[in-house]
Amino acid sequence: MRVARLHGVADLRLTEEETPEVGPGMSLVRVTAVGLCGSDLHWYAEGGIGDATITRPLVVGHEFAGVVEGGPAHGRRVAVDPAIPCESCRSCRSGYRNLCPNIRFAGHDLLDGGLRELIAWPTELLHALPDHVSDSDGAMLEPLGVALHAFDLGHLHLGGTVAVVGCGPIGLLLIQLARLAGASTVIAVEPLPHRAEAAKRFGAVLAEDAQADVVFEVAGNDAAVNTSLELARPGGRVVLVGIPDDDRTTFRASLARRKGLTLALVRRMNDVYPRAIRLVEEGKVDVASLVSARYPLAEAPAAFTAAIRREGLKTVIEPQR
Repeated sequence: MRVARLHGVADLRLTEEETPEVGPGMSLVRVTAVGLCGSDLHWYAEGGIGDATITRPLVVGHEFAGVVEGGPAHGRRVAVDPAIPCESCRSCRSGYRNLCPNIRFAGHDLLDGGLRELIAWPTELLHALPDHVSDSDGAMLEPLGVALHAFDLGHLHLGGTVAVVGCGPIGLLLIQLARLAGASTVIAVEPLPHRAEAAKRFGAVLAEDAQADVVFEVAGNDAAVNTSLELARPGGRVVLVGIPDDDRTTFRASLARRKGLTLALVRRMNDVYPRAIRLVEEGKVDVASLVSARYPLAEAPAAFTAAIRREGLKTVIEPQR
């Protein structure tokens, strides 16, 4: 099979490797679509993310879908949950698997991700896709899951106001969720014109001087965090979704303190795949229009370059092309 391995900063190499072995409780999946996430771009451009750095040639990619090869589910199209929790720690037993300290995550540290033609994955973490949900839609379920988890942390009241700072794919999904959940107004802050237009298309208004009950920061930089604090009303809630480049976030403490703001930080997602699938299947959330570019596996470096430049919205790599 063909595999794209990251050997260092911007050093992505296409190699031929053996088909992975399929152990007990696992299924072989032929990968059909992989979305490039902001965290993948950190790995590619910086050789790491947060306090994790590349220590060996790594296969990145955690937003992916495919088709089961062999076994009783042969031919089933699936979305892949990229997180493998331990299921035995206090967090897992309490229902917070995303906070598992022993979690293994696709395309991170020692666990290779989806940028390859075939992958062996726990069968229980494969979610069947409805017939009319495409493979790229299936890959988009992971960022939708992150948006759903972030939205849950916002505790929005019916008729409340929302602001989204940073309108990449997850920000645009948050705008859709806020509208769906009954927000009276959704404010968008986005410097890139094509992403600002997408935010308007999904029902947001562009403003930087309003106030909101709940603010979602999805850009991952200090300027966006401070803008989020300014947008939040006194007593409001700010949900930090973005991941900063240097593993540091700073903000004006006096502003947050005097407003009495509540800050919530997002750690990936919890068990939200079934909800995400229903929302897409029922046409309540549009993920398809967010996919703006598709590349074959052989052109993965070009795909990363385009994504880093913030061209379009979501870049998808299709290993079977």
